Amino acid sequence: MPEEKKKPGNQVNIELPENVAEGVYANLAIISHSQSEFVVDFIRLVPNVPKAKVKSRVILTPQHAKRLLGALQDNVVKFEKQFGPITVAKKDPYPPMNFTPTAQA
Repeated sequence: MPEEKKKPGNQVNIELPENVAEGVYANLAIISHSQSEFVVDFIRLVPNVPKAKVKSRVILTPQHAKRLLGALQDNVVKFEKQFGPITVAKKDPYPPMNFTPTAQA
């Protein structure tokens, strides 16, 4: 009987370049959508600067957006089981535009 070759399965080899692995800090996300895609712009607001820059843009199909929503929900649940509830301020959904300095140089 001939030896069966193993099928590769559904494995994906993912490469993470060093410059991408460093990540990008964002404290605001703006989400927009059309019939065929979701666009998520990650923005960094800087204290006392009225202009903010989009630091990264991710474009997703509606199906991938829904999968991302589920994956984020699953990870938030796991995080809260390990570290406790995440509290979210109810009065203002966005970071303040003018951060108040708390120290002097």
